[in-house]
Amino acid sequence: MPSWTDRIGRRVKLRDLHILMEVVQWSSMVKAAKHLGISTPVVSKTIADIEHALGVPLLDRHPHGIEPTLYGRALIKRSIVVFDELRQSVKDIEFLADPTVGEVRIGSTEPMAMGFVPAVIERINRRHPRVLFHVVQADFDTMLRDLRAREIDLMIGRPAASISEEDLDAKILFDDPHFVVAGLQNRWTGRRKIKLAELIHEPWSLTPIDSIPRSATIAAFRAAGVDAPRAVVSAAPPQLHTYLLATGRFLSTFPQSIIHFGGKNAAFKVLPVDLPVKLSPVFIVTLKNRTPNPAAQLVIDYAHEVARPLAKRK
Repeated sequence: MPSWTDRIGRRVKLRDLHILMEVVQWSSMVKAAKHLGISTPVVSKTIADIEHALGVPLLDRHPHGIEPTLYGRALIKRSIVVFDELRQSVKDIEFLADPTVGEVRIGSTEPMAMGFVPAVIERINRRHPRVLFHVVQADFDTMLRDLRAREIDLMIGRPAASISEEDLDAKILFDDPHFVVAGLQNRWTGRRKIKLAELIHEPWSLTPIDSIPRSATIAAFRAAGVDAPRAVVSAAPPQLHTYLLATGRFLSTFPQSIIHFGGKNAAFKVLPVDLPVKLSPVFIVTLKNRTPNPAAQLVIDYAHEVARPLAKRK
């Protein structure tokens, strides 16, 4: 039986796999050829040669474009890993040649991008000023897809439920409870103790109705024996809530991480009211079968360091 090298290794090159991936990405040989700066016949011949070497069809032609077959998807899935490992090895070499440089792609949920992630970046930058950071902000499920596609190196955020997928390495950073907050000029900021039921008729600015914090806040009000307040404003960006709080009229809920890391100069105050919101912890997640590049490992190490005060806090 011929060896793998004789059968495939000498016949399918990295350039060929790159061309295949571009064709699938653009859903067109013509567009892929234009993007690669080569002729369409070269692209067509490359795909035909790979199919001949493997003995299976890799692409299906449709009126709306080109799609990978079952075999094509399998090959592309592994090819992504190959190119990612090569890219990672180059980063490793660059870091070994100069330990002060590096590059890392971080996935972050919006609340984490408002306080915790910038705190981690700032601390690393003090000691490694030439490390480059690319932060992608998205919801948790979108980040999982990006992580598995190796478009980001790691992700930081709060999942809707526990993480049990076998291909993920998920470490808890800290619990991130929510607190009721008000602007400094709000009439409630002078009170020493407030019952949740007293705030039901206040104007609230909250996260969208389908968000995890909003659902937990509703549950907290119902646990206190009252209906949830009607949100005058429903929006995702914390900056919007911060602006409305500064008017002195609105109430909102913020996670501890934003208050601790992002609220040092903010014009809002935590109100003395018990908000028994039960949420899952904040995780840092990587792929199990992917060794982090040195810059990504720095983020992992410093994230645990920066999270330590929050992790100890009850």
